[in-house]
Formats: sequence, structure tokens, C-alpha cells
Amino acid sequence: MSGGEGTKKKGWPFWLRSSLGFTAVIAILGGAWSGFRALAPLLGIEASSWAGGLAVFMATLVLFGLVVNLLGLVMRRRHPDIFGDLRTAFRRIAGGDFEVHVDTGLDRRLGGVAGELNLMVESLKRMEELRQEFISTASHEIQSPLTSIAGFARALREPGLPEETRVHYLSIIEEESGRLSRLSDGLLRLSALESKGLEPELSSFSLDAQLRSVVLAAEPLWLEKALELDLELEKVEVRADEGMLGQVWINIFHNCVKFSPQGGRVSVSLRRVGGAGAEGRALVSFADGGRGIASEDLPLVFDRFFKADRSRSRADPASGNGLGLAIAKKIVELHGGSIRAESPGLGGGSRFSVELPLGLPPAL
Repeated sequence: MSGGEGTKKKGWPFWLRSSLGFTAVIAILGGAWSGFRALAPLLGIEASSWAGGLAVFMATLVLFGLVVNLLGLVMRRRHPDIFGDLRTAFRRIAGGDFEVHVDTGLDRRLGGVAGELNLMVESLKRMEELRQEFISTASHEIQSPLTSIAGFARALREPGLPEETRVHYLSIIEEESGRLSRLSDGLLRLSALESKGLEPELSSFSLDAQLRSVVLAAEPLWLEKALELDLELEKVEVRADEGMLGQVWINIFHNCVKFSPQGGRVSVSLRRVGGAGAEGRALVSFADGGRGIASEDLPLVFDRFFKADRSRSRADPASGNGLGLAIAKKIVELHGGSIRAESPGLGGGSRFSVELPLGLPPAL
């Protein structure tokens, strides 16, 4: 029986169970006393005498003790030793074993505790799996540029290396070093955001002006691909951390540009939704007509190290490190907002929408 089932079952009220237990004890004692008094003359004992009464009393206590012990044995067989199971479970959890499941048994209250313990163990197990996955992926992402750097550094030692080849090898080492530095910075920033080591420095600023600045700063990128930009920015004043939100818009907009086809179209919109004043919210949307996101990948796009375009080589510095959207999500949530990704599927483009409170974030 699970903890949830155990807590749902309704038992008799405590006062009724206590009354029934007390009545049962009196009945057992009274019955035993009456029975031994009736048997005393057959055994040659004068029950009315002091010695006879004492003998009947002692015999009654012995019989009562035997009955209670038998009942205890029966109850122990029907009810598991939940306390013992809990002690064992705690020792195993402390040792890093998360394959623990405590039988909740028939006791409603202890069964509820055991059920909550089982839920906690499942959560710890999932966290451990995520930790192991993160370590494995991070190690792979770090190892890739290190391998390239070490390989080309060895190649530079070869005698008689042409100057053009030497410059090419040095440029690769420089690119891989930059990629490793960006990965390190991203990991440190994400770790600080997840541990709430970075607190937003709030100020009031024009959100539409910030979005225009982000688009203009990336002009070389979208001009190179001859992209058509469509900006619909309503004037919106927001109270937030300007630097943090700027990182969100940069990460999302750069993704839109990167995955848009040559000569494609990128749309950026901002409008106010909800109530008036500080009760309202700002809705920012980025849309592109690029490769889109497969339906099975949509729930994963904000995961650390996730890359929708798996065809791009890990050695390609332009492929990114898969941390940008994870960082964006943490920053948005830190401001009390929400972020979501939408796509009709591969080849259908994608849309990223961010909704933010205009006033003081609820979490702060």
C-alpha cells in the first residue's frame, strides 16, 4: 500500500478506538477473573479466602499477559516494522543509495510518513541523474576544445611548417580557446543564477529602446545573411535588471539570426498585456522562418547543453555551447516572468515569447 492510499483511508475516531480498547481490556480481565473463581472450587481452592483470592488474581494477570502477547505477535505480523524500515532507508539514502522504497504498511500515520519519504527519494534520484548527466555533458563539451588545442599545439612543433599552415593552426587554437572561455563563463553564470548568487539590480528603463539597441548591435550578423527585420515595438517602461534582460534578448535574437535562412525574415514585437499601471505585463516575441524545432525537442530547448541543430559540428565555434537559452530562462524566472518556445515543426520556423511583470518582480 502506498503512502497516498494509506492517508486517504478513514479510520475510527481516536476516542472511539480508545473506548473500545478499554472495554476490551475490562472484558478480558472480568472474564478471566470470573472464570478462575468458578474453577477454584474444582481445584480445591477457597476463592473467598485471602490466599484463594490472591491465587485467582495472579492467574488472571498471567492469562491476560499471555493474551496480550499473542495479540502483539499477530499485530506485528500484520503490520511491518515501519520504524525499522525507516532507519534502514535513512542509512541507505545517507550512503547515496536512492533505490529505496519503504512499504507504507497498514498504519495510516506512519504510512503517510513513509509515502513522503518515497517521494523525497524519487526526487533525489532524479536530481542525481541530472547531476550525472550534467557532469558527463560538461566534460564532453570541455574535452572537445582541449583536444583540438592540444592537437594543433603539437602540430606546431613540426619542423619546416609553412607559415600559412602555422597561422591557420594558431587561429584554430585561438578560436577553441575562446570557445572554452565562453563555455566557462556560461557555466559560472548559470551556476550563479541557479544558486541565486546573482540578484537583479532593479531600475526603470525603456524596454522598447533596449530591444532596438540589441537589434542594432547585431547588425553585422543579420546584414551578412541579408535578413529582413520586422520590428513592432510598443513603448513600454519596465522595472528590472537592464543588464540581465539585455543578455536574454541577445541570446534569443542571435539564435533567430543563426537559424534563419539566407534572405529570411526575423520579427521582434513588444506589447503591453494585462492590467494598467504596475499590474500590467510586457510580452516580447521573437519569430523566425528558419529550420524550426521538432515537436519532441520543444520541451528540451531550455535544458543545459541542448542543441536543436545536431548536424552542426561540436568543433564549429559558431554552433554555440547550448547554454544561452538555459541562462535566458533562469534570468526571466528570476524576474518573476515566463518564457516559452513554439514551433509547428521542422522547416516551420520558431517563436520565443517572454512575459515579464512591469513592476517589482514577485520573487524579490
